[in-house]
Formats: sequence, structure tokens, C-alpha cells
Amino acid sequence: MISSLRVPSIKPMDLMVEASPRRIFANAHTYHINSISVNSDQETYLSADDLRLNLWHLEITDQSFNIVDIKPANMEELTEVITAAEFHPTECNVFVYSSSKGTIRLCDMRSSALCDRHAKLFEEPEDVDITNKSFFREIISSISDVKLSNTGRYMISRDYLSIKVWDLHMETKPIETYPVHEYLRTKLCSLYENDCIFDKFECCWNGNDSSIMTGSYNNFFRVFDRNSKKDVTLEASRDIIKPKTVLKPRKVCTGGKRKKDEISVDCLDFNKKILHTAWHPLENIIAVAATNNLFIFQDKF
Repeated sequence: MISSLRVPSIKPMDLMVEASPRRIFANAHTYHINSISVNSDQETYLSADDLRLNLWHLEITDQSFNIVDIKPANMEELTEVITAAEFHPTECNVFVYSSSKGTIRLCDMRSSALCDRHAKLFEEPEDVDITNKSFFREIISSISDVKLSNTGRYMISRDYLSIKVWDLHMETKPIETYPVHEYLRTKLCSLYENDCIFDKFECCWNGNDSSIMTGSYNNFFRVFDRNSKKDVTLEASRDIIKPKTVLKPRKVCTGGKRKKDEISVDCLDFNKKILHTAWHPLENIIAVAATNNLFIFQDKF
């Protein structure tokens, strides 16, 4: 006979969020993977490392198909590596990948099984002025990220000092170029010595392709409006961690008298850098990763 009833009670606990893999796609890359892009057919995706691009089916984990291989027979003859890759947002047979030589190749998988020949090559014409050539030219021209626009008509590429907008119908030169931190051009020697010159900055589009965003040093990130041609530098800092805090534009002083709200280029902290950025596809919400902190900002109403 039951004389009493014991009812379970709830004890408050800290929320624990854990991620568990549903599938593991393994043994297809020799080098670090730098890009993953899901195809618009929702059945396949590509993964890229320094020398190869592989095509996977989402349901098959133990095998992939190699679609690009730039590995030379003799590794001493290696002149460039793959830095980023992405599928076209609507055309499932088209993808692009960038290289450390500052070029972007557009490939069509309908042309051949191995896309060793590109359909289009996007490359900025080389400056014939010998005075503009420097020891660091090849390093700073390496493309660290490439992103196709949501409409599929344009793409952006990020090199060390600038972000460029390309029209897929025009291979000869970018249609827009935005300097990200031009004030660092005179600091390339020290940036080379502390290895910062090899940092890989990402870039992203907003939902309607009217603005682009990328990161910089001192936890700064830049937003460029393609219509008004205006740009703004903002800082992701733990000092503004309170909700509803409005970000104030920041400016960098390169010399002479420094204004009250400006920061000197010599005072920038190169250990604080924003390499990863993302923009919400429908709303004005952005996410930036600053060292080990993730900041999410929303446009004020």
C-alpha cells in the first residue's frame, strides 16, 4: 500500500550547450582545410585545402571526388596554394577558388570531371610602375577570402590591405576597391617580423549586397556602403559589452596632431584582430569574432 507520493523536483543548473557530430567526413585532406561550401543543390558540398578541392555528397562520408588538384609532381616547383573556395549561390555547377598569387578562378563542373582548366580567371592587372613594386607585394596581394554575392552576379575578395568587388562578367579588373587599413602600408616591415602580414582576414556581404564588411587590427572592423561609398570603422570591445550600447566610429591618426577621438597608428594592438565576420542574410545583424570573444551587433531601430 502506497502511503506517500514523492514528486521529482527541479534543481536550477547552468545551461550546458554541447555539439555532437551527426556525420564525420574523414581521410580526404593531407593539409589543413581552409574552406567548406554547401552547394545550392543541397546534396553536395566542397572542401578545400592548400592544394586540392574535393566534392562530397552529404550522405556519403567515406569517399569524395577530387575536382581540383594543383599539387605539382615535384613539390619544389610549387608556386601557389589555394586560399579559399565557394560554390555559386544558385548555379550548382559553378564554383570559385582563390590563390596566394592574387588570382580567382571560376570553374564549371560541366566542362570536365577534373576542373584543372578554369572557365574564367579574375586578376588585377600588374602595376607597370617599378617604384610601386616591393618585397612584400606578393605577400600582400595573396587573397585570404572570396565570397560570392547573394544574387550571384558579384564577388568580393580580401587581400591584406584592401577588399575588392568583382563583376563575374568582367575578368580584367575589379569594379570597386576599398582600402581597409592603408595606414599599415608603411608598417609592412614590422608586420612581417611579427608574422602579422600572414594573417587571413575574412569578408562578407549583407543580405541585399549593398554593403560589405571585413576585420582589421585593434579589434576594429570596417563596413563599406557600396551605394553611398561611405565607410565606417567600428570597434568590438569588452568595454561596450552592455546591451543597447551604441558603437562610435573610430579613426586612426597616421601623423601630425592627433584629434581627441583618434587613435595613433603606433598605438594599435596587433594581437587584437578580427579575422572572422558574418552578416545575417535578412536582417542588419552582424557577428564578429575578436580573439576569444564573439560579439553580435544589431542596427538600432
